[in-house]
Amino acid sequence: MAFFGWCRFVASLLNAVLLFHTFSSAQTDPEYTFMHQATTAPTVAYYDYIIVGGGTAGCPLAATLSQNASVLLLERGGSPYGNPNITDLAAFGSALSDLSPTSPSQRFVSEDGVVSARARVLGGGSCLNAGFYSRAGHDYVRLAGWDERLVNESYQWVEKVVAFQPPLKQWQSAVRDGLVEAGIRPYNGFTYDHVYGTKVGGTIFDQNGHRHTAADLLRYAKPSGLTVLLHAPVHQILFTTRGSTRPKAHGVIFADANGVSHRAYLKRRSTNEIIVSSGALGSPQLLMMSGIGPRRHLQAHNITVVLDQPMVGLGMSDNPMNAVFIPSPQPVEVSLIEVVGITHNGTYIEAASGENFAGGARTQDYGMFSPRIGQLSTLPPKQRTQEAIDKAVEVMQALPQSAFVGGFILEKIMGPISTGHLELTSRNPNDNPSVTFNYFKDPRDLQRCVDGMKIIENVIESNAFSSFRFDSLSIVTLLNMTASSPINLLPKHANASRSLEQFCKDTVMTIWHFHGGCIMDRVVDHDYKVIGIDSLRVIDGSTFRNSPGTNPQATVMMLGRYMGVKLMRERQANNGA
Repeated sequence: MAFFGWCRFVASLLNAVLLFHTFSSAQTDPEYTFMHQATTAPTVAYYDYIIVGGGTAGCPLAATLSQNASVLLLERGGSPYGNPNITDLAAFGSALSDLSPTSPSQRFVSEDGVVSARARVLGGGSCLNAGFYSRAGHDYVRLAGWDERLVNESYQWVEKVVAFQPPLKQWQSAVRDGLVEAGIRPYNGFTYDHVYGTKVGGTIFDQNGHRHTAADLLRYAKPSGLTVLLHAPVHQILFTTRGSTRPKAHGVIFADANGVSHRAYLKRRSTNEIIVSSGALGSPQLLMMSGIGPRRHLQAHNITVVLDQPMVGLGMSDNPMNAVFIPSPQPVEVSLIEVVGITHNGTYIEAASGENFAGGARTQDYGMFSPRIGQLSTLPPKQRTQEAIDKAVEVMQALPQSAFVGGFILEKIMGPISTGHLELTSRNPNDNPSVTFNYFKDPRDLQRCVDGMKIIENVIESNAFSSFRFDSLSIVTLLNMTASSPINLLPKHANASRSLEQFCKDTVMTIWHFHGGCIMDRVVDHDYKVIGIDSLRVIDGSTFRNSPGTNPQATVMMLGRYMGVKLMRERQANNGA
C-alpha cells in the first residue's frame, strides 16, 4: 500500500492495538450479596470504615478490612459484570467509544492536548487497562518504606486471583528475540519481578481470554462485613472539630442515581477512618471539594476551607508513551502486551499486535482514538462536528482487511521527572478536573524517549524481527507514518522523523499510568494519613511520585491489600489493648 494509504489508517490502528487487550471475554458474575445500587441505601448509616472509590486499590482494601470491621465501599460507576462492552473481547473499543454518563470509561483531554480516559466502574482501571501485570522493583519498595515481606505476601494474595502467564506466539517471540539482539539483556524468561533485561510479564487475562479485575478480589471479602454501593459519587467529606484541635473526618455525603442525597458516618471509635481511593484524578479532586487544598483555589469555587494545603493537586505525572506501527507482510497473532524490555536508561519497550484489531466486523471502534469519540487532532476542536466524525468513521470502515496486519512497538519512560498540576472545574464529582502533565518539560524525560526510540529502531531492524517487516519501508517512513497520524491534539511538524526529539513531542500519548496529586510527604505521611487531618487517609496511585515498575496496576492492587493488612493489625492490637 502506498505511503499515504498507510498514514490514513495507522492512527486508527495505533490505539486499537494498544487497547485490544483492554477487554476480555465474559467474566463470571460472582453475584456478590453485598453489592447494591446506591438507590437502596438508607438516608443515614454508620460504619467502621468508609472507602471512597471501588477501583484498583479500593477493592482489595475493602475486601481485607471487611474481615474484622464493617466497611462501606462507595463506587461512582457500575458493575463490570454482565456488561459485554467490558467483559466481551469481541466488543473491544465499544466502552471507550461510549460517551454516555453511564459509560465505564470517562474521557478527558489534558491541558497538554493528550486524549486520555479515567475509569468509572467497580474494579477501576483494571477493567480498562492493557492487562499487563508486573511488580515494582526492589528499590521502589525500599524507597516507599514498605515492609518487603508484607509486600511479597500482598502481591501473592493478588496474583492468586488475577495474574496469569500469557501464551507467547510468533510476533511477540520475534519482539522478544529482537530486544535481546538489540542488547536488552539478559533474557529473564517469564517473571512478575521487575528485573533489567528482557522478560515475559504477567497478564490479568486467563488462558481462556477472560479478564480478571480488581473487582474479583472482592471474592476475599467477608460478606457480612462489607457493603458495596454502585453509582454512588461522593460529593463531600464531612469534618468535625469537637474534642480535637484538628479537623477530624467523620462522614461523607453521596448521591444515588436519582440524585437523592445520602450520608454515611463513622461509628465512634478511634480506629475508624475514611479512606479515599479515587485515583490520581479523583482523590485530589475530592479533597479539594471537601475543603482541603490551596486556599485561593477553594475560595474561587466557594468552598469552605478546612485546611489550607497548597500541595493538593501538585505533582501530577503521566508517563509519556510513543509508538511505531510496523505493517507486516504476513499475518500476525492478536497479542496483548506480553514482553517488556527493561533498560538501564529509563525506558521500557513493549509491543502488541493483531489482525483487525477492532475485534471483528461487529465493532470497528478503533479504541480510544476512534473518530466516534471526536479524537480528530487534524481538526481544531470547534470543527469536530458530528458530521466530521461520521465522515471519518466512514473512511475507516472502508479500509481493506489487509490494512489491519501488523503491530506496534512502543516505549514508555520511567518516572517521569516532569510534573504538572490539577485544578477543579466545578464542585461536581462527576465532572473531570483540569489536569496538566507537562510531558517532556524536563529534558531528561525527552532524552529517555529518544533513547527508547533508538532501541525500537534496532528491534525493527534486527534479524529476529525481519519476517514481520517490509524491506521497502524504511525506519524514516515508519516514523513519518506514525507522526502523520491524529494520535493527539498537538500541532504537527513536517518530517518529524528527522529529529527523534520532535517525533517524541509530536506523537506523545498516554499509557494511562497517571499518578500524583496527593503525594507522600506532601499531602499524606508514610502511613497514608492526610497531614493535618485526623481519621482520613488516601490509599491509591495519587500518592506516588513515580509510577511503579513497567505498569502500575499490580502495585496499586498490592497496596490496597498491604494497607488493609496493616490497618487490620492495628485494629486487632487496639482491641487487645
